[in-house]
Amino acid sequence: MHQINRRRFLELAGVAAAGAALPCSVGAAIPARVVVVGGGFGGATVAKYLCMWGGGKVAVTLVEPNPSHIACILSNLVVTGALAMDRITLGYSALRTRHGVSVVQGRVTAINYGSGKGTVSLSSGTSLDYDHLVLSPGIDFIPPPDSSWDPNLTPHAWQAGPQTLLLKKQLASMQDRDTFVMTVPRSPYRCPPGPYERACVVADYLKRKRLNFARVVVLDANAGIQAEPIAFGDAFNFTYKGMIDYVPNATVASVNSQTRSIVTSAGTWSNVRVLNYIPNQRAAAIDPTAPGRGWPLLNAQGFVPVDPLAYGISGFPNIHVIGDACALPASDGKAVPKSGHMANAQAKVCADAILRALNGEAPDTNVTTNSACFSPITSTTASWLSANFNYGDIYDAAGKVKGKGMHRVDLGEAPKTNGDNYQDMFTWAEGLFADSFV
Repeated sequence: MHQINRRRFLELAGVAAAGAALPCSVGAAIPARVVVVGGGFGGATVAKYLCMWGGGKVAVTLVEPNPSHIACILSNLVVTGALAMDRITLGYSALRTRHGVSVVQGRVTAINYGSGKGTVSLSSGTSLDYDHLVLSPGIDFIPPPDSSWDPNLTPHAWQAGPQTLLLKKQLASMQDRDTFVMTVPRSPYRCPPGPYERACVVADYLKRKRLNFARVVVLDANAGIQAEPIAFGDAFNFTYKGMIDYVPNATVASVNSQTRSIVTSAGTWSNVRVLNYIPNQRAAAIDPTAPGRGWPLLNAQGFVPVDPLAYGISGFPNIHVIGDACALPASDGKAVPKSGHMANAQAKVCADAILRALNGEAPDTNVTTNSACFSPITSTTASWLSANFNYGDIYDAAGKVKGKGMHRVDLGEAPKTNGDNYQDMFTWAEGLFADSFV
């Protein structure tokens, strides 16, 4: 991975946020109905850009059970009290008033998966007809084996909102010699750097509170740090030496929320002050009572395989899946990450492909998506990482072409952790928030 400077990183990170690098088609011949399910970064962005690029010829309805979206981005700073919850709470009013998106608060109860037009049934008893359907429901959790896990006692805080505030309250209760134990789920999971970032800001909080011998234990189900290994390796080994215990290959066997205890292949931790259990993840269910949890197709890891040019499901060309729920073909060892920034980029590719389809055109093949993120390391410093993904040949572990998909081109990790990165983190986040929701 070669290094780039901060100014160049911000320029590259802005590609996905601005959408300027993506072509679009605005000449839909007849009015079309697009229903979008899920109002996170993927769903909000695709709804906005379909309206912006559709030239008034696309009627877009966004279905979301919550009145606003609470971003996971920056949510670890809410846990430590560095930010208020309203800084990461994003509403839908601009989508309605500025872009003409019809926003319906409700839950999907059933989907008619047809190869042509279909319907979406809602909890209100009404239904919506669609010509194209975009699903961006996010993640669900896979419960741990042999456990009595109760997230109201041992929170995950991996879906921002009440869980974030619960973990904040528990962190604030820590005293001298207390232990904060957290898990890193098996890859793939939402926001690869997020757990390591949380470990750092929690350790920083304990350090600033001057809690003697308080420590953080990171139980990683993976063999090593999954993102920003330089920054987090330095943080664990130097900045927080003696405060953070990093334990790889820690597969969870059981969780007991009543006693705040966890058993893993790497050891057992019992009666800790805070147990932040972040479970393994899969695509959120569309209909939990239906076979396949409402999905026509899932891979072995529980995510939805899609093509990278239109984000369509095989056999259903007018149904698209974007964001954390989808799985894209990629070169071995270079999977497309699940993140808010990536969902934003995927949404624009998907919107463009839908508009081209409405014009009778094939999807564009000159597709590039970008994933960027900042990670706070202390209360005043941060790191960053960015990578581009280009559509084309993808490769197996031996370097042989195995098909078409998204091939990662690494752009770099921050050469050092510093205060400039910390300030730029807010510029990046606010730009992404605005591009998706404003």
